[in-house]
Parts: sequence; structure tokens; C-alpha cells
Amino acid sequence: MTPHRLLLSAAIPALMALSAMPASAETLKVVASFTVLADVVREVGGEHVKVTSLVGPNGDPHEFEPSPADAKNLKAAQVTFVSGEGLEGWMDRLITASGYKGKPVTVSEGINTRTMEEDGEKITDPHVWNSPVNVKIWVANIEKALSSADPTDAAAFKANAEKYTRTLDELNAYAHAKFDKVADDRRKVLTSHDAFGYFGREYNVSFLAPLGLSTESEASAADVAKLIEQIKGEHVKAYFFENSNDPRLVKQVAKATGAEPGGELYVESLSDAKGPAPTYEKMFKYNVDQLAAAMAKSS
Repeated sequence: MTPHRLLLSAAIPALMALSAMPASAETLKVVASFTVLADVVREVGGEHVKVTSLVGPNGDPHEFEPSPADAKNLKAAQVTFVSGEGLEGWMDRLITASGYKGKPVTVSEGINTRTMEEDGEKITDPHVWNSPVNVKIWVANIEKALSSADPTDAAAFKANAEKYTRTLDELNAYAHAKFDKVADDRRKVLTSHDAFGYFGREYNVSFLAPLGLSTESEASAADVAKLIEQIKGEHVKAYFFENSNDPRLVKQVAKATGAEPGGELYVESLSDAKGPAPTYEKMFKYNVDQLAAAMAKSS
């Protein structure tokens, strides 16, 4: 037998064994609207997904302006995730411009949302992810959508979702341990805009902000004056600005009230890889630590 034939005959059983193995699904091309959601999708999808975030690190999902590259990424996506509740006001325009034929999965479906008055209108607060209890619902919705798109890897998605849900339970317990021991009258802080409602509801922390739910809203002089009086009256001691927003207004309010800087919070955007909040888990813990430290300082 020639050497070539020997090699061939040795290779045939190996090839047959390979063909008998179950075909592994290809990596799913997934698009998420912003970095916080993209990170949670990666946790559930693991090695079976390639996730692209439309809004980048330190970006503002309210005021995002999509580029041609974003349209291209969206058109190529097999699954697209949005948070919903009015956060991604630009998404419909991008879908039309890109020619994307799918329907985005709204991961906030099923969350017990909160509403508030803004300019005389009742609005749903879209910042659901600032409570890990809500992110558990994201995880369930993400697992369902990924398993539907790629049934072959459903078991892996389920295992990843269960593992990450345990992480979210730990984050929730971590925050309660930090805040539950703080006196109620110390659980008050000033931030740039009203993005911590779900965090406040879960951990009984009051957040006062010159802007409403969206960074696109404008604060009137009367609103700012009213807020300054409220902060003085309630003795709010610390203020924070946000990585994705202009800090000038909150600094102006702080100057008028004597509130001390508590640092920067990551509210609707992760930091880049070198920053303190490159994942949702790190972002949440970082925010909790910053807020708890400011409250301890003011007591």
C-alpha cells in the first residue's frame, strides 16, 4: 500500500467520527441597543453569540445618533435586543434606514415598571436595569430569544442564565447589606437626571435630579430653583454626575446648595475596558460603593 493510501485509510475513520457528531450551531450575530444590555446578552449567550452594542461605552442611549456602520450591523443581525419602555427613541428610524427585516426583542417585558409625571405627562421610567431584580427578567427574556434562534445551544443558554441569575441575586443582597443599615434621612443624593428610580425603589434611596427621565429634556430656571430649595430643606449632602451626561447643571445646583462631590456614577452606560465599570456586575457594585461611601461621610 502506498504511503498516500495509508494516510487516506487512517483518515477515513476520523472523518466518519466527525460527521457522526451533532452539528454545532454557528455563532449567532446579535445586536444590543446599548452597552449594559450587550453585557447581559453576552453573559447569557456565552461563546455562542457575537454581540455588537450600537451605543458605545460612555455613550448616552437617549441622544444616540446612529451611523451607517450601525445600520450595517443591524441589517446583519440574527437577533436584536432593546430594553424598551421608550429608551431607544431612535431605533425605529434605524430599522427603516438599515432595511432590517427582524423584530427586536424587548427584554423589559414583564418588569413591574414605575411611572412618573414629566411636563404634565405620565411617563414610564425606562431605566429598569438599575435594579438587579429587574435584570433577572431581562435574563429570562434573553434566554428565551436566544434558544428560539439557536435551539441546538439551548442547554448552554439555560445554564448561563441560571448562573448569571445567581450573580444578580448576590448583587441585590450586596446592595441591601450596604444600604439597609443607613438611616433613612441619610439615603438622599443629587444626580444629573432621573435614572435611579428603580434603584431607589429597591433600596429606599431618594435621588433628586434637575433633569427628568431623559437627558434630552430641559430643566427650567424655576425647576432648578425649586430643586435647590428642596436640597437645602432636606439637607442633601452629596452630589454625583454621570459618565454619559454633561455634569454642568448638577455642579451648578451643588454649588448653590453646598452639596459635596461624591464622584461619578455609571447609570446608562458601561465604561470602557480600562474604566471601573466595564461589565454590568462591576458597574452596579461600583455605584453601590460610591453611594454608600457618600452616605457614610455625610452621617
